[in-house]
Amino acid sequence: MLIQMLVYPYMTLLDLVGPAQVWSLWPDAEIQFVWKDTCPLMTDSGLAVVPTHSFSAAEGSPAILFAPGGIEGTARAISDPEIVEFMSARGAKAEWVTSVCTGALILGASQLLDGYKATTHWMALDALVGFGAEAVKERWVIDRNRATGGGVTAGIDFGLALMARIAGEDVARAAQLALEYSPSPPFDAGSPDEAPPETIELVKSLFASSSQ
Repeated sequence: MLIQMLVYPYMTLLDLVGPAQVWSLWPDAEIQFVWKDTCPLMTDSGLAVVPTHSFSAAEGSPAILFAPGGIEGTARAISDPEIVEFMSARGAKAEWVTSVCTGALILGASQLLDGYKATTHWMALDALVGFGAEAVKERWVIDRNRATGGGVTAGIDFGLALMARIAGEDVARAAQLALEYSPSPPFDAGSPDEAPPETIELVKSLFASSSQ
């Protein structure tokens, strides 16, 4: 099970780590963290990650191709010809093309979501439509060989759902138990359907200031 996970400057760390932690429990999985080179990259949380493979050294036909999201980092990524070219080429050969959060916009910019149902962070759903996808407001969406997760923490749910689809529910349940993934958040504010209006406006203002 060869898994290629794109990494890039100022991506959202948890977008990457959530599914990576789930898939690391996959028997015989090999995960390649890919970027233009293998120098450390800073994420938007202030913690750096180190790519394991350059674009040129990464294998050509992964079982799973994955893109994480971000804010400023993603905006730069979708305008980067090297990233778009790499994702488009690998996506054409991958068995599964996947993302979490605004990583879906990178797939869209690489013309990998045309005509597919997909999801992303709730604030980016409209942008996803602009890339030819059918935006769906869900925690995760699987349409044929495209699998996308919603915002940030949805990466764990998405990772388990894809694992169940490929390897069976028994394997995914075991991974969930190994991670003791039984969320019980302190607030009912994890989606715009649950959060009070003032919280929604605060998040929108934070995102606006982060993208400037």
